[in-house]
Amino acid sequence: MGDAFSDHPPFEIRLPVEQSVPFVFNSPHSGRVYPESFVEASRLDRHSIRRSEDYFVDQLFDASPKFGAPLLAAHFPRAFIDVNREPYELDPRMFEGRIPHFVNASSMRVAGGLGTIPKLVAENMEIYSGRLTIEEALDRIDRYYRPYHDRLRQLIVKTHSRFGYGVLVDCHSMPANAQSSSRNRPDFVIGDRYGTSATEALSQLAVSILQDLGYTVSRNKPYAGGFITEHYGRPARGLHALQIEINRGLYVNEQTFEKTAGFDGLRADIGQFMGLVTEYFANNYSDVALAAE
Repeated sequence: MGDAFSDHPPFEIRLPVEQSVPFVFNSPHSGRVYPESFVEASRLDRHSIRRSEDYFVDQLFDASPKFGAPLLAAHFPRAFIDVNREPYELDPRMFEGRIPHFVNASSMRVAGGLGTIPKLVAENMEIYSGRLTIEEALDRIDRYYRPYHDRLRQLIVKTHSRFGYGVLVDCHSMPANAQSSSRNRPDFVIGDRYGTSATEALSQLAVSILQDLGYTVSRNKPYAGGFITEHYGRPARGLHALQIEINRGLYVNEQTFEKTAGFDGLRADIGQFMGLVTEYFANNYSDVALAAE
């Protein structure tokens, strides 16, 4: 098994000249580098396989270093490996070979075809034309999943060590319409795992800033946050994690995956959001984010 990303880094960290705010931004699902071996093993064409991307989210948040915060962004696609899952959420039916005892084969995400090695992309389209070997799955986890989380953890630990607290903002996009419904979703969803990954005041701060910028915002519905938000958010220890979902209808054509005229304005507003939330939080930590014991 060769390195599918030997010609391209699997992810990158965009660092500020100096980290001046206790924030880390993360874009785990915006990767759009598809290894040739992966495409050849898929039953989907090069267009269809992209339907699970968080299109251009890394670009929407790429001003984060200007505000003194690092941005970690995946280049590998979510369809290849999903780092917003436990490391071993795997569907045994996808693989040939003996499944290790530590594999979590019974999670809801596995049942939905969206494990660490996904079975499906959006609209329930199966990715693979046949079974993979379990060795291939474990190799991807070792080569890409673990190094990604190692770097994310390093960024969070460094932030916490420097400032005494920290905030991880996990950045995603969502389809404009709910499945089996023509009803539009809100412009943004802020997820805090129903108050367990960040304090109420921090979540409400994020909601209020976005609303003041003219957007409709909901909390935790329909997205409360995934593995990353749940795993890294420890408010009682001064580590807060928010998930932010952006409605794709604001900035991208979901059929062609091309940016629309709304992209530049949305990117500028997200820049404003980053500037306001980082500045206010850093200057008012005791008021905004003291966790209840």
